[in-house]
Amino acid sequence: MILMSQFQKRCQTTTRYTLLHCAQCLNIRGLTAHRLFRDDLVRWQQLIAPFWLHDLMAGVAVTAMPSGEWRLFEVGCEALDLFLQSHIPGAAYLDTNSLEEEPFWNKVPDPDLLRALLDAGIRCDTTVVLYGRHTTAAARAAHLLLYAGVKDVRLLDGGLPAWQRADLPLATGAAHVYPPATAFGAEFPGCPQYLIDTLQAKALLSQRDGALVSIRTWEEFTGKTSGYSYIKARGEIPGARWGHAGDDDDMNSMSTFQQPDGTMRPAHEICQFWRDEDIHPHQQVAFYCGTGWRASMAFYYAWLMNWERISVYDGGWFEWSSNSPDDFNAD
Repeated sequence: MILMSQFQKRCQTTTRYTLLHCAQCLNIRGLTAHRLFRDDLVRWQQLIAPFWLHDLMAGVAVTAMPSGEWRLFEVGCEALDLFLQSHIPGAAYLDTNSLEEEPFWNKVPDPDLLRALLDAGIRCDTTVVLYGRHTTAAARAAHLLLYAGVKDVRLLDGGLPAWQRADLPLATGAAHVYPPATAFGAEFPGCPQYLIDTLQAKALLSQRDGALVSIRTWEEFTGKTSGYSYIKARGEIPGARWGHAGDDDDMNSMSTFQQPDGTMRPAHEICQFWRDEDIHPHQQVAFYCGTGWRASMAFYYAWLMNWERISVYDGGWFEWSSNSPDDFNAD
């Protein structure tokens, strides 16, 4: 069931696109030149705006059109009830519990990840568009899809709140179900270098051009709090660099990386506060947080900027502090 919004028909002027600045004439609450793509990202087509997605769903020929089949997923964690109440029309639901597992909420074993993707109808050549109520959940899925080898993974900038602010239609009821895929179509995982374990994280700390980067709040980084109700240890990995995160009292916040509306800050601003912490694009960089969501967001933003030697330390602070109880800086 579609929940009708106040979305009004477009102006009669022809839509014009340029390679990096795609603008559309709109007649929505006075907006006249909505910018659909950014000019500060190398992989600009992978961070999409609500109106671009709306046009794609409507069958309009858009810039950066998927070359083949595409899939739309809302990503959440045990949030199906919220999805049933409202979601972007035509979206399927992807739960992070199918991608990560206890005790440390690391990636599920590769055979299980492959099965989850095939069951969702995702092949290596499927364009996958992700969004979430929290963009960190969608970023977690995006990172694992890139690790798997999905070639075209796109993220709705600002997530569902951005879609709602644009006053675009919402739907209620059951999720769309895509037909399962019979084969992934390529070697799996296709990009194993995008994820490292604890042993590799320890090795990175002694690597001359390595940077193990904590995407945690200052309160977490300095050992004032663990950040999580289920993580007892407070402190930080010795030698880690602070990559920033968000509000001190919200482990899902990435406000330092995002505008007040939840969209990505200008790339040069992110690069600047990383540079201030001696984090640079030429380095071998691994991001981590408590379990993986915020680190995946930082990874995805760096990937958009074409940082080439990046990964996520999947175990993060949870696994490090559990398995190496005497090897961290505590308050």
